[in-house]
Amino acid sequence: MIAEITWVHWTAFILAVILCLSIDLGLFHRKAHAVRFKEAILWTAIWVAVAMGFAWGLNVLRGQEEALEFLTGYIVELSLSMDNVFVMALIFRYFQVPLAYQHRLLFWGIMGALVLRGSMIWAGAALVRQFEWILIVFGSFLIFSGIKLLCAKEESVEPEKNILMQLARRFLPISPSYDRQRLITIVNGHRMFTPLVLVLIMVEATDLIFALDSIPAIFGITTKEFIVFTSNVFAVLGLRSLYFALAGAIDYFRYLKVGLSLVLVFIGVKMFLLKFIHISTLLSLGIIGTIILGSIGISLVSRWIQISNQLKQKEISGTTNF
Repeated sequence: MIAEITWVHWTAFILAVILCLSIDLGLFHRKAHAVRFKEAILWTAIWVAVAMGFAWGLNVLRGQEEALEFLTGYIVELSLSMDNVFVMALIFRYFQVPLAYQHRLLFWGIMGALVLRGSMIWAGAALVRQFEWILIVFGSFLIFSGIKLLCAKEESVEPEKNILMQLARRFLPISPSYDRQRLITIVNGHRMFTPLVLVLIMVEATDLIFALDSIPAIFGITTKEFIVFTSNVFAVLGLRSLYFALAGAIDYFRYLKVGLSLVLVFIGVKMFLLKFIHISTLLSLGIIGTIILGSIGISLVSRWIQISNQLKQKEISGTTNF
C-alpha cells in the first residue's frame, strides 16, 4: 500500500533539514576554518548517502517510480549546481573572501536559496496544476537555455553591473573591510554591514539565475511537489561541500557545460513532446546519467592529455636548453 504524503511528512522533512543545518553549523563548523579537500569530500559523501537513504525510504513508502523520479531530479539539480559552484568560486575570488569565512557565508546563502527555491517550486506547481500547457513553455525555455549555455563564452562575474549590488552600495552602509565572518560590525560607533553582505547578495542573485533553469528542469522529471522540493533541497544542501571539493578544479571540468546544456535540451524536448511521446523515468535517468558522466569523463581525459603535453614540452625545452 502506497503511503499518502501529508503535511506531517512535509513538516518532518523541513524540521529534519533545519536540525541537520543546525548541527552542521553549531557543532562541526562553529569555529571559522578553511575547509580542506578531504573534509569537503567526506561531507559530500555524507550528503549523497543521506539523499540515497531518502530515495530508499521513498521506494518503501511510495514505490519505485517516485524513488526513480527523486534520483533523476536529484542528479539533474546536483549537476546544474556544479556550474553554480564554479561561478561562486569566481565571486569569492573577485571579493577576495578568506577561505575561513566562506563556509559560514555559504550557509546563509543556502538558507536563502532554500526559501527562494521553495517559493519558486510552490509557484511553479500551482501554474502546472492550473495550466497544464505551461510545461510546453517550460520545455521551450529549457531548450533555449541549453543552446544559450552551449554557446556562452567563458564565465566571469561583474558585480558592478548587477542592479542589486548597485542598490546595496547606494543605500546600505558598507564597512571598508571584513570583520572576521560577521555580516554586521561597528565602525567609529556606527553599525555597518561588512563586505560579506555584498558577497551574499551576489551569491543569492546567482542562485536565482540558476534556479530559473533548474526549477523548470525538475518539472520535466516530475510534477509531484514533494519530489520536486526534496530533490532540490538535497542538491542545495550538498552544494557547500561540493563547492570546497570542486572550486579549485575548474580546469578539470571544461566539457561539463556541454553536458549540462545537452541535459537541459533533452529535458526541454521531453516536456515539449510530452503529449506525443512518453519517456520513462528509468530511461530519462539513464540518458541524463550517461550525458553527465560522459562529459565529466571527456573533461578528465582532455585535461590529462593537456597536462601530458605540457610535461613533454617542458622535457623538450629542458633538453634543448641543455
